[in-house]
Amino acid sequence: MTKRSSDQATRRTVIIAGLANLVVMTAKLVAGVLSGSSAMLAEAAHSFADTLNQVFLLTSVHKGAKPADAEHQFGYGQERYFWALLAAFGIFIAGAGFSVFEGILSLHSPTHGYLIAYVVLAVCAAAEGTSFIRAWRQLRGEARSSHTQLLQHVRTSPDTTVKAALFEDTAAVIGLALAAAGLGLEQLTGSPVWDGAASIAIGALLIAVAVRLGLDNRELLIGRAADPQVQRAIEEEITQTPGVDGLVGLRTMHLGPDSIIVAAQVDMSDSASSDQVEQLADDIDRRLAERLPLTPHVFIDPTPTPDRSAPVPASPFNSQVAGSGMGASQTGTAGEL
Repeated sequence: MTKRSSDQATRRTVIIAGLANLVVMTAKLVAGVLSGSSAMLAEAAHSFADTLNQVFLLTSVHKGAKPADAEHQFGYGQERYFWALLAAFGIFIAGAGFSVFEGILSLHSPTHGYLIAYVVLAVCAAAEGTSFIRAWRQLRGEARSSHTQLLQHVRTSPDTTVKAALFEDTAAVIGLALAAAGLGLEQLTGSPVWDGAASIAIGALLIAVAVRLGLDNRELLIGRAADPQVQRAIEEEITQTPGVDGLVGLRTMHLGPDSIIVAAQVDMSDSASSDQVEQLADDIDRRLAERLPLTPHVFIDPTPTPDRSAPVPASPFNSQVAGSGMGASQTGTAGEL
């Protein structure tokens, strides 16, 4: 899947989720007001938070797609993580906070008008289910493209935008089940505690989702390395390149869902010239772009292994640097391994 098609798929997923949440939020709010169910009002707050978050996520896709410029020479991919982090805060504050607060207040307030609440829950289940299936299919397709298991892909995927949509939709489906259970138990027992408890449970669910998404985005904003499978592929491409006698060190970092920086210390053959080193980086960059669903930025630092010369202390890159994703090469200080 190319970067452009991936962004388009993510944008469609977010838009579908946003439209579903907008319709569902209105229906839940009307049902909650008419029936007096705190669980329904909590679900309305949940959908409001989700709708607001879709705006954040759609903004993240738009901002993250901006091309590189003089001030952001590796592009704006990490903007995706900033806006997704705001979405996690939105889930926590707008959704979880209201749900828990409303549940505590209504532990002794009975519900009336069960029928309309059940009808709205059924309609919402269909809308949320459609959105969930869309996000699940996109992640399943990405997992197949990267030859990984679905759960592993969800856990390690750097695309937190579509992951946030999936988590929100999953929480929405579970929240609907909790709301229905709370209403059903209250109707059977006559105790309003069940409806209030369902509202609190929905809040706890949203807290768990918000914390999970927040931690994922925090990790990527700090700078997360590529997952082990991608690192193995990078190592294979480098070590199998003619002129390379060995890989001394490798460091990677995601610059966004579709971009990665690769800094490699390699032991070059004695006959390799500076021009060959420069060409080497371009070749590795090209092959990695063909093999991985990411745009690589490859930096090569020729470094002899200890058994071929005296140990060399760590130093900044001061050799040939190439593979900026645009087929260009340059010489200068690029960073430190």
